[in-house]
Amino acid sequence: MNEQQVAELAPRFTAFLKGFRRYFATECGFGHLRTYCRGLMSDLDRKSVEPIALAAGAAVRTLQEFLTFHAWDQRAAGDRLQLRLVARDMPAPGTPLDALGVIGLVDETSNVKKGTKTPGVQRQYCGAVGKIENCIVTVHLGYCQGAFKTLIDSDLFLPEQWSDDRDRCRAAGIPQALVYRPKWQLSLAQIGRAQGNGVRFDWIVFDEGYGGKPGYLFGLDALGQHWIGEVPKNFHCWPTLPAYDSLQGPFASKRADNAACWGKPFRKRKWRTFTLAHQTEGPATWKAKAGRVHLVRDGHPTVRKYWLIVAENVKTGEIKYFVSNAPPKTALKLLLRVAFQRWNVEHVFRVAKSALGFGHYEGRTYQGLMRHLVLCQLVMLFLAEETFRLRGEKSRAHDGADRAGAQRHLPPLVGPPLPPTPV
Repeated sequence: MNEQQVAELAPRFTAFLKGFRRYFATECGFGHLRTYCRGLMSDLDRKSVEPIALAAGAAVRTLQEFLTFHAWDQRAAGDRLQLRLVARDMPAPGTPLDALGVIGLVDETSNVKKGTKTPGVQRQYCGAVGKIENCIVTVHLGYCQGAFKTLIDSDLFLPEQWSDDRDRCRAAGIPQALVYRPKWQLSLAQIGRAQGNGVRFDWIVFDEGYGGKPGYLFGLDALGQHWIGEVPKNFHCWPTLPAYDSLQGPFASKRADNAACWGKPFRKRKWRTFTLAHQTEGPATWKAKAGRVHLVRDGHPTVRKYWLIVAENVKTGEIKYFVSNAPPKTALKLLLRVAFQRWNVEHVFRVAKSALGFGHYEGRTYQGLMRHLVLCQLVMLFLAEETFRLRGEKSRAHDGADRAGAQRHLPPLVGPPLPPTPV
């Protein structure tokens, strides 16, 4: 960025925030929004309430109350964020035909927490450290179109132990209606909300934690979504249907690894080699083949067929299995390109956590946590829009940001210090 572009960011951010003014009951509350969001984009080591307030010259207690008790509608603000995406001046989903279009990124992330008071905290698998740890888990929906990517929805995963203890839930401000739901059900609800706000995805992509749940796949079908996701090697399907209905029992289906090796749709199929780009790790070469199979629903094969894809990394030998409801004539190259777009969510989480304090919430209330996540999403959308705009101002010949493996950094927001926040 040149000096003029850097100087433009502060007033552009002020204009951006004005689009959310209607969701705050008072002008004072709206002023706290600006303080908090500027703090999220600062270079503070910790971006929780206290350091943000102290850096801005605001009262810590006041900013805590803004996040937990003040009258403002975080759900409506999140909907507004999605509606802003719909109004973006970008190519319509699915055009041109050889483009990947708009991709919905489904994943969860976790943050290690101390104590027992943070909503949803308990000892559970923590992907951030790769082991069982005291943490919270949140489920997210991301939006990706080419170089433009951001988060657009978040939900707290409420463990059954919490859900069954309503006194503990009340102490943390968790609504009575909020109960345990599997992560894949949270994801389906997020995609449904986005659709209700007019967001349209050409594809939904996800890992085997979601792909291994047939209910999730059929739920996406019911939402009218094209999808492709990774599944575990023991995922069951039918490469071919048995001659007699009596043989279509729950134990007659095949594992994905066996189906991809010995199933009729695969036996005579030759491997094809593809080089796939990755933003941070550079290109990788995979060999792959695909066939049409029936999935298992209620112990029996589905009427319709789906894609089963097996891909092996030529260098490392890693093998992945994917399933998709894409149309029968969809090219294997397109299926693989879309499937491997899931790595974008890793980039989004990395930026959210390292640059925006996504996991820095230290309060004890559910509303405070959800508001923190919404405000992080709001800030990320602004930065993604500015990155997209500034990249478009460069000549393609001089823009090295689109090289395979190039790291794209979101621009920091700069500007004069904030005046003290009114108490």
